[in-house]
Amino acid sequence: MVFKRVLGSLGVGGPVVDTVLDREPVRPGGVVRGQVRLRGGGRACDIEHLTLELVARVEAGHGGEERVGGVVFDRLRLSGGFRLDTREHRDVPFTLHIPWETPLTELSGQPLGVALGIRIELASAGAKDHGDPDELIVRPLPVQEAVLGALGRLGFGLIAADLRLGHGPGTGQTLPFHQEIELTPASRYIHDMNELALTLLTGPDGMEVVLEADKRGRPFSGASSPDTSSPAGSSSGGSFPGPSSSGKRLPDGPAALGRHTVSHEDLEHRDWIAEVDSWIQALIAARTAHTPRAGAITSGITAGTAAGTAGGMVAAGLGDALGNLGSLGDLDDLEGVEGLEGLKDLKNLRNAGHEEAGQG
Repeated sequence: MVFKRVLGSLGVGGPVVDTVLDREPVRPGGVVRGQVRLRGGGRACDIEHLTLELVARVEAGHGGEERVGGVVFDRLRLSGGFRLDTREHRDVPFTLHIPWETPLTELSGQPLGVALGIRIELASAGAKDHGDPDELIVRPLPVQEAVLGALGRLGFGLIAADLRLGHGPGTGQTLPFHQEIELTPASRYIHDMNELALTLLTGPDGMEVVLEADKRGRPFSGASSPDTSSPAGSSSGGSFPGPSSSGKRLPDGPAALGRHTVSHEDLEHRDWIAEVDSWIQALIAARTAHTPRAGAITSGITAGTAAGTAGGMVAAGLGDALGNLGSLGDLDDLEGVEGLEGLKDLKNLRNAGHEEAGQG
């Protein structure tokens, strides 16, 4: 439990406010419970309102530079219009519902560097004061674990999970910012993209998955390719791998965008590795065809597409998926996923055209 005092503009001798939170981690769409403890100061005080705020540290581009600022993304008014007498003790319990789009702060117990918090706003005599935020820890929902786990097992590596001010194009986003998870490509895709950017927007009925290839085009080296000498699924407790700063930049190309919609239901009946791999291959085909928006795909998925053991994968957690990529194989058996043959034909046709042009 962490106790925060609200003083400052309310003056010495004013009320003291402590926030006592249930410190258990939450998931998007969940609740946080606790209580606000008010203690009267050396004089009586009329409290105009007492409000809880959810705040996030968000990055915003400005003049070619990145700025970081606090953004309030939800508020809950607890009470107001009462008098707090001298030395009076008053406790106000609360249940705060966390928005479905609340970003993640941890993956498999490892912090992502995302700062979220809950703070108190107290107004009295026309003045407002804020306490310091109490840290809020948010872990992924099962559907988020399924997608992130599949990417980890395919060999993608985590770079960062920043919060970006603004709305993603063509999404149902409701918050003023979104979380962008940046990944290095798996070894099998190292010649097809520099980076994969992933946004997961959850709601009560499911999740929007937005994939974008080569958004930043940062340098990349094959030095971080997965080591296939260890069996998939082993655990070494290592940290997330990142790209080498000495790597060469891959050829520039247009970004490709893919959108998918998945349900919270029947997660254990889906072959998540094959499904996510098909999304990646469609994204690569769109970029190869030099049509940045050709990869925009929306697929409403409500039933199992294949018999698999995704439930065990989800239960294994992201420490097995994203956290230990060095021990994962390339999963070449996914080359025969149904529906991808046409994408290969498209690429072969394009290569054939280049050869004929060279002969002419």
